[in-house]
Amino acid sequence: MSEPYSLLILPGDGIGPEVMAEVVKVIDWFQANRGLNFDVSHDLVGGAAYDAHGVPLADDTMARAQAADAVLLGAVGGPKYDQLDFSVKPERGLLRLRKEMDLFANLRPAQCFDALADFSSLKRDVVAGLDILIVRELTSGVYFGEPRGIHSDDNNPENEGGRVGINTQRYTSGEIRRVARAAFELAKRRGNKVCSMEKANVMESGILWREEVQWVHDNEYPDVELTHMYADNGAMQLVRRPQQFDVIVTDNLFGDILSDAAAMLTGSLGMLPSASLGAPMANGRPKALYEPVHGSAPDIAGQGKANPIACILSFAMALRYSFDQGDAAAELEQAVEKVLADGVRTPDLMGAQGGIQVSTAQMGDKIIAALAGG
Repeated sequence: MSEPYSLLILPGDGIGPEVMAEVVKVIDWFQANRGLNFDVSHDLVGGAAYDAHGVPLADDTMARAQAADAVLLGAVGGPKYDQLDFSVKPERGLLRLRKEMDLFANLRPAQCFDALADFSSLKRDVVAGLDILIVRELTSGVYFGEPRGIHSDDNNPENEGGRVGINTQRYTSGEIRRVARAAFELAKRRGNKVCSMEKANVMESGILWREEVQWVHDNEYPDVELTHMYADNGAMQLVRRPQQFDVIVTDNLFGDILSDAAAMLTGSLGMLPSASLGAPMANGRPKALYEPVHGSAPDIAGQGKANPIACILSFAMALRYSFDQGDAAAELEQAVEKVLADGVRTPDLMGAQGGIQVSTAQMGDKIIAALAGG
């Protein structure tokens, strides 16, 4: 057995517990068949935590997340909690994890499995085999900069309505350099190419972004190919010729937009994992939170209709980036690909091509069977 990896599981709300149950099956299989050793614990986040503790993330849970080698989260939220005060809404639990763990690099892969290429809104020959990784800076930029807010603007007679909304785009050299390093390190494991996207033509923060990413490249990663692109052109290129990209690194705002655009190239939000990484801990592993991109989907919760693949692939990312088990991650990804190639589908994947419709639990069982060679 390997050394134990501590893994905190936070299933959350809606379909979160259902998809996470299938991940637990996968974890158990790797422990039983590949000699991996996981010290798994479970806790509450989001609405489930609010129901139990009156807060979306208890202090004790936060402390456990800080100590874990990795945190795996399902989903948070639902209409049951819409009327809560903003400070205790389920989403605040997720935001607290990101903020207090200082998870500055958000990894959003956009990978198109061949069996699902026809689900994309783009032509098959444009997206087949697509494998992009977007690295989004997650803890700074326009979402966090000060000053911010909505204020009266009574002294401006030309301002009908009398108010002004302010958000500040702010980055430091250090914030840019650390996310750039993350992107270059990831590129070394992949196609060895990084494209940095900003708006240096109209924004001073974009000029700083470009200069600092270039500095990190020239001084620390000269063997990785680096290109720069304006973010608006990047959006166009993602739908024009997405396979030109390997790793894209960009700021918080542009990353939010570009990663959602890239996600739809793959054809299904239920297929997309993500990782949020921070600085290395004492054991050398990064602070890390892994979660599917999809939401809590309360309309189908408890019905066995949820697609667990995004959550399972999030665990594959944990194998690769937190536990340095790249072979195991690839094995799991190949099992998912085999199941899809065999035509196995949860309801969200039942398109015009048809297929074998299965429940959430049955999809998990099929992936386990593929791992076992069945």
